[in-house]
Amino acid sequence: MKQLIVRFSLYLGVPALLLGLLGCLGPERMVNADEDNRLDGPAAFRFAHICDTQLGFGGYEHDIATFKQAVLQINALDVDFAVICGDLVGSAKDSAFADFNAIQKMFNVPSYVVPGNHDVGNKPTPEKLEKYRKIIGDDYYSFDHKGYAFLGVNSSLWKAPLKGETDKQDAWLDKELARAIDKGIGVFVFGHYPLYTKTPDEKEHYYNLPIETRRELLRKFSDSGVLAILSGHAHRIIINEHKDMQLVTGQATSKTHGAALGFRLWHIEGEAPFKHESVDLVLPE
Repeated sequence: MKQLIVRFSLYLGVPALLLGLLGCLGPERMVNADEDNRLDGPAAFRFAHICDTQLGFGGYEHDIATFKQAVLQINALDVDFAVICGDLVGSAKDSAFADFNAIQKMFNVPSYVVPGNHDVGNKPTPEKLEKYRKIIGDDYYSFDHKGYAFLGVNSSLWKAPLKGETDKQDAWLDKELARAIDKGIGVFVFGHYPLYTKTPDEKEHYYNLPIETRRELLRKFSDSGVLAILSGHAHRIIINEHKDMQLVTGQATSKTHGAALGFRLWHIEGEAPFKHESVDLVLPE
């Protein structure tokens, strides 16, 4: 079943000064706010899917401005939360992470982030992971929302496995998927790397995961009732379906390859597949 993809732009006149007055919420971890809501079934809601804020990739001041604009537009929408799928910064410097954190605090809804390769390295090390965890927070975690489980993953640990870390995340993932099966709830997974860009059996390249890892994850996700896998990294829109799972890579807010700067807006209502659409950033002429 083909989903309707609609691109639109919004002109939003919300003064920026309101952003600091609206009960800012940072990246909460291990949230389980809706343990019993499956008794009445999932409730409809919307959330924002942001990719590659990557401060410095499109020009540092430019990327600061576009990330702020994304926050401004999301705050003006009726969404429950936002997820940011990695590459928070272009270079993992303390100052860049500090700027990211400052802008993220401007959200007036909860926001959840996971790392990308620019945050923890193309080949993660214990030192890089420790720095990310100290400044940003957990690199993989879960939260429940209105009858669904959301699993934020560190996909860099699958792209370039790290002994003692990748296996720990894998064990956590198995436990979370088993929990979702036991509760009978649908699952969303969000990370940085797409599992694949065109076909499940394509060769490994810069924009996907190693093929054996990819096959194992697709099997696990399919067997566990995962509904959607959200990613970034490609700086363009990629939409695939695999065994009733939606695999969606969104455009970036920093710099894109052929797509407008923006984010995706997901509508969770009724049965999957769910509708999602592009929201372009409204930037000065």
